[in-house]
Amino acid sequence: MIHTPPDSLTRQRLQQIQARDAAADGSFIYAVITTGVYCRPSCPSRHARAENLRFFDNTTEARAAGFRPCLRCKPDGEPNAERQARVTRLCRLIEQAEQAPTLQQLAEAAGLSRWHLQREFRRETGVTPKEYARAVRQKRLHQQLADAPTATNAAFAAGFGSTSHFYAEAPGELGMPAADYRQGGARQQIAFATGPCPLGRVLVARSAQGICSILLGDDDNLLEADLRARFPKAQCTPDTGLGNQLSAVVALIESPHQAQQLPLDVRGTAFQRRVWHALQAIPPGQTRSYAELAEAMGSPSAARAVAGACAANPLAIVVPCHRIVRSDGSLSGYRWGVERKRALLQREAQGPKDD
Repeated sequence: MIHTPPDSLTRQRLQQIQARDAAADGSFIYAVITTGVYCRPSCPSRHARAENLRFFDNTTEARAAGFRPCLRCKPDGEPNAERQARVTRLCRLIEQAEQAPTLQQLAEAAGLSRWHLQREFRRETGVTPKEYARAVRQKRLHQQLADAPTATNAAFAAGFGSTSHFYAEAPGELGMPAADYRQGGARQQIAFATGPCPLGRVLVARSAQGICSILLGDDDNLLEADLRARFPKAQCTPDTGLGNQLSAVVALIESPHQAQQLPLDVRGTAFQRRVWHALQAIPPGQTRSYAELAEAMGSPSAARAVAGACAANPLAIVVPCHRIVRSDGSLSGYRWGVERKRALLQREAQGPKDD
């Protein structure tokens, strides 16, 4: 039997469908009369018109009304809470293992196919099992390097299978060689330069691996203080030799549609790096909401985590977190000021400049 909820409940359900709110899964089912299918509130399918929706308390009622289950969200499958609990158990399994479990081992533990496990794990956590295991190993390495007698001891305790693998991977996971990390990063050299740009002042900092920070502001002293706070143990030194990199960043502000190839030293968790990579895939002149970016990453339930990763972005302009707006199109917050965000989006909306 089709239920006609009160207007307030209808509005609430429509909002939950619009937001693809996974927390609403299990509380109701909606069906689309033009397609003949019924879905969970979190279904990633294209939204239908409100007048074409019908609401049910459960899948049994939807089937009795002649609708069939959606092939994308599979509303007849397990409730969201069970899926989340299973992924949580797999996370604990990865965290407690001395060596990272293989995808096949995790699939057997969950009773799923490897493909299904990979998709489910990524949907719930925002990263693949391999990326999650690497993040766990990275955390262990940070802890072990502080106490272990040697870097080699720390490597094996963290879960590296060989010293060669460790020394090849450590700079990328730590942002510096292991020996420098054991010294608290005191030996790490970071060069920086500041200069004018259309948005005020800009600071560009570079490590041995590449550009590690791009900051915007109005005062060079405050920008330098921000940089030193980000790298408290490193030796941060002004360097006039960074003129080319500084010019490249300024050029990217002035002509956002012109591609710039800059060597980057991107430091963050596996999920943060995925978000930053997804941001770089947004073309100039276009915007996304947090929910849209999360869905594009294959993790529609991770909108809040996406917002956190955007806020932690250390590379203004190059990783364009200014292209994130609210779901209604209005401007959300921006680490370097909403007015700068508005100016950047206005420049991008003008399109490429003619030669």
